[in-house]
Amino acid sequence: MSFTLAIVGRPNVGKSTFFNRLIEERKAIVQDTPGVTRDRQYGESEWAGKTFNVIDTGGFVPDSEDVFEREIRKQVLIAVEEASAIVFMVDAATGITAFDDSMAEIMRRSTKPVFLVVNKVDNHQRQLEATEFYSLGFEHVFFLSAISGSGTGELLDAVAELIPEAEEKEEENLPKIAIIGQPNVGKSSLLNALVGSERTIVSDIAGTTRDTIHTRYQLFQKDFILIDTAGIRRKSKVDEDLEFYSVIRAIKAVDEADICLMLIDAQKGITQQDLNIFSLASKKGKGIVLLVNKWDLVEKETNTARDYERELKERIAPFSDVPIVFISATEKTRIFKVIEVALEVYENRQRRIPTSKLNEVMLKAIESYHPPVVRGNAVKIKYITQIPTVVPSFAFFSNYPDDIKTPYRNYLENQLRANFNFKGVPIRVFFRKK
Repeated sequence: MSFTLAIVGRPNVGKSTFFNRLIEERKAIVQDTPGVTRDRQYGESEWAGKTFNVIDTGGFVPDSEDVFEREIRKQVLIAVEEASAIVFMVDAATGITAFDDSMAEIMRRSTKPVFLVVNKVDNHQRQLEATEFYSLGFEHVFFLSAISGSGTGELLDAVAELIPEAEEKEEENLPKIAIIGQPNVGKSSLLNALVGSERTIVSDIAGTTRDTIHTRYQLFQKDFILIDTAGIRRKSKVDEDLEFYSVIRAIKAVDEADICLMLIDAQKGITQQDLNIFSLASKKGKGIVLLVNKWDLVEKETNTARDYERELKERIAPFSDVPIVFISATEKTRIFKVIEVALEVYENRQRRIPTSKLNEVMLKAIESYHPPVVRGNAVKIKYITQIPTVVPSFAFFSNYPDDIKTPYRNYLENQLRANFNFKGVPIRVFFRKK
């Protein structure tokens, strides 16, 4: 189940501050993922044991307010249509503006739950002034200060109530593979190359959400479900802000998938937006295969592919143990290799290492390179075990778990990767008190 909360509102009401607060909370609870970009406009948050996606429409809006009608309206309409619930943010310091009024009008037409959030309520005077916002006519009104965090708990409680408990999946346990990537990178061509002419052998499964199409693929002794977001067109006649729109779709597909086939355009290379989606998929613990599409259009010399691959791995570091396949969806080049590699990554994600084997290999690695001494204390790791989770996760039991820093964590992860095949799969490493 993918629940998405969109934050909308005119510029400078504090959307990004609120967004960052939600995302930072999440980082604090989970772990620091090195190399995750700071400037993305979407992320994941957790409250009361429930996880949800958060999208900030703020970063997409130019600062000048005279383009309000066109730009903001576009963003808001997409957010309203795509999100599960909406935080409509206004500013207690400035009171109700004409922009707030016209946005409220759009919100009132929405069938989605809307939370009117009055920000910058940081003293008693503001609290009194803020009551004017009741006149906008929304049922759920919250007063808070995004900077200090006061009042955010009540809002998040209300959001969490809307998120259903994760239900156990009854569906057959087939690998779910999502095709993701930016607009016009060849997602539909890839899907058609994979299933197009064989449509008769393939049965359509009703999607779990109205946003993604699930196709059962049963050919050449392979059996899995393809999740496609490419073929879905929106009903409304809003000019699409394609990038923003495709991001929301990608997030939903990533939530449902085990493995993500991430397409990039060979001629454009990997963009910041691609890196954002890549880091999101890796934070969510999904297997990833990078597909460099339109490879037939690239001028080639002897080492073109090798150099291209090296450069790609530098861009996606630190998680660079990812298979890269050069394809052409229209020419059907290496199309079936894509499926083979994706299913291998699926196997890697299921991999369970026996505890005896794990300790035998990893204790040797620790012996040959000890954790650094901290405050005169020798840090010792005595025992390792794999935790039974969907994403391969390992607990290292130590006398000073809190003193083991990122460089040593990276060393241990690299040793796990060098000794056991986790290609294409994020690994989680935890340190526990022994």
